[in-house]
Amino acid sequence: MRLAFVEDFRLALVVGDRVYPIPGARGARDPYRAQERMARLIAEFPRRRSQLEAHIRRAQADPGRTTPVEKARLRAPLPRPGKLICAAVNYLEFGQLPPAEQDCFLKAPTTVIGPGETIVLPDAQATIFHHEAELAVVIGKRASKVPPEKAMEHVFGYTCFMDISARGLNPNGRLSFFLGKCWDTFGPMGPWIVTADEVPDPHNLQVRLWVDDQLRHDYNTSDMAHKIPQLIAFASRVCTLEPGDVIACGTNHQGIGPVQDGETVTMEIERIGRFSVKVRDPLKRSWPKGIDTEFARRVIASARR
Repeated sequence: MRLAFVEDFRLALVVGDRVYPIPGARGARDPYRAQERMARLIAEFPRRRSQLEAHIRRAQADPGRTTPVEKARLRAPLPRPGKLICAAVNYLEFGQLPPAEQDCFLKAPTTVIGPGETIVLPDAQATIFHHEAELAVVIGKRASKVPPEKAMEHVFGYTCFMDISARGLNPNGRLSFFLGKCWDTFGPMGPWIVTADEVPDPHNLQVRLWVDDQLRHDYNTSDMAHKIPQLIAFASRVCTLEPGDVIACGTNHQGIGPVQDGETVTMEIERIGRFSVKVRDPLKRSWPKGIDTEFARRVIASARR
């Protein structure tokens, strides 16, 4: 099943190419209130699923109650997650690296935007702004100090996530995840949440990202160093995870490249979905288009030290 927000953050289901608004679900112009409603639906989903499936059957008998996906305004499915945890250096770079020591960082909830919205590059002295296409895990029930063998029981589903990054903002020469990752609009997410039962093997999904029509990221989640059970076990050992929290699984940096003014960035994960966002830079900065092969090379070189 696919859960979405449409229009003014109204809860909906997506089946095939149609959107099915959930009966009684009101809009919520405030993204924090919308987040609360999605988190509640996720927490209550086991007992509400049959009701939602019955609604789909009724709506399929009356197509006038549904909307084509292409005519609906999709929003970020988790517009203000309580925790947005991102795995750091979590890919083997097409088998070129051994697994790095496990680590994560928090990205600000206000980074999240949805399909059709705009990444705004800040007035900051970054050397470049990069895209990072990632599989994101949506937590379905509270998790605290969960062992890896129990971790997948806490997965509600999956969505697509872009971790936009500002490079070179390193005060006193030290890496700052806050300055690199937490600018507003730096967390595009969408187009919906796909429940875990629809994704038999999340560790065998192709992830692709295009800038305009140029393919950049093109990798499989099988290249992930620390798999989803390890990510959940690691994160839940530090902080309790709640329904609606998100863990982004990291990226393969060999397809990384710049984003800049006027571009359209599109990402797709098989079995999950596809969405696009725009880029705006008031300063109109520019970098060479294409994969940043020098940065990709440095990722491998630094990991080998």
